[in-house]
Amino acid sequence: MHAAGPYRWLDSFAARSVSPPDFSAFSCPAPLRDYPHVVMSHGGGGALSRDLLEHVFLPAFSNPLLDRLGDSTVLDIAAEFAGGGRLAISTDSYVVRPLFFPGGSIGDLAVNGTVNDLAMSGARPHSLTAGFIVEEGFSIGGLAEIARQMARAAAAAGVRIVTGDTKVVERGHGDGVYINTAGIGIVPPGLGLGAVPMSPGDVVIASGTLGDHGMAIMSVREGLEFEADIVSDSAPLHGLVAAMLTASPAIRLLRDPTRGGAATSLNEIATRAGMGIEIDEQAIPVRPVVAAACEILGLDPLQVANEGKLLAIVSADAADHVLAAMRSHEYGRDAVAIGRVVENHPRMVVMRTAIDGTRVIPMPLGEQLPRIC
Repeated sequence: MHAAGPYRWLDSFAARSVSPPDFSAFSCPAPLRDYPHVVMSHGGGGALSRDLLEHVFLPAFSNPLLDRLGDSTVLDIAAEFAGGGRLAISTDSYVVRPLFFPGGSIGDLAVNGTVNDLAMSGARPHSLTAGFIVEEGFSIGGLAEIARQMARAAAAAGVRIVTGDTKVVERGHGDGVYINTAGIGIVPPGLGLGAVPMSPGDVVIASGTLGDHGMAIMSVREGLEFEADIVSDSAPLHGLVAAMLTASPAIRLLRDPTRGGAATSLNEIATRAGMGIEIDEQAIPVRPVVAAACEILGLDPLQVANEGKLLAIVSADAADHVLAAMRSHEYGRDAVAIGRVVENHPRMVVMRTAIDGTRVIPMPLGEQLPRIC
């Protein structure tokens, strides 16, 4: 006789001579404090998932929109489009290793990286989403600290995390924590970065020293010690961009030189514009300790990732005004003109060296530094 009620399916295993599932591996919900590390049940949608939300994420990210805990968040931003503004949208994923590094963590990196992607279109960041993929066994305390650092970065950037998600994957199928974000921002009326073609003589500006973030990561990975610390430059750049645009509207375009560094960004700019770019080796801003680390590891600072710097192509007539505005901002104090747009060698980036020679700066073939952001 077959079993009745909700356990009928157990009898079907017996009928096929198949052993029923082993329930000893199933975890029983208990307070979060009883679990110092993430277990699979934290991603199961039950009591432990709710515990993780209430004791890790909501204390860090709480705001009236997120606290509703709906399947989606409705944003009332119609008033911000009253003058004709447009919506900017960006998405990114962060898989940096190690998760904590000099000058930051995966948490603030996820916020600043998304904010900066929006800022390169001239947008004022408005809201972010956050999706966490957490490996079984990861420390609850470590996850809470990542959330706290992410929350501090969001507050500093003036944005809110308005919706999110958490998934847990089996031990060995992740690397601690991955974070996926999406960001939306408002582009002011009349602003169209990238819409005006570049012209010969336009100036290439870097907002500060290059290679800091990538070498901060590598110095930890390789156990390198220097007389001076190498610290990530992770920072939100929308305030700097606003100051630049206030100084002059004659900014052709902006780029965020993350993976592949300045070399990748400049090559992309030259290729899309069908023009050449010449840069001056002696003008490239690189901290001595970063240059030393790159030399030890055989890396080119121009190909090393940045997370708090931008490159700008600016009309020659406006370059001095833009540079002055940048240098008056905390994230642009070391801004410098590093080159110019030229008609010859189209779609190529060429560096004039310290000995008055030239060399081509190629697009990197692959990622010099994996898992850097």
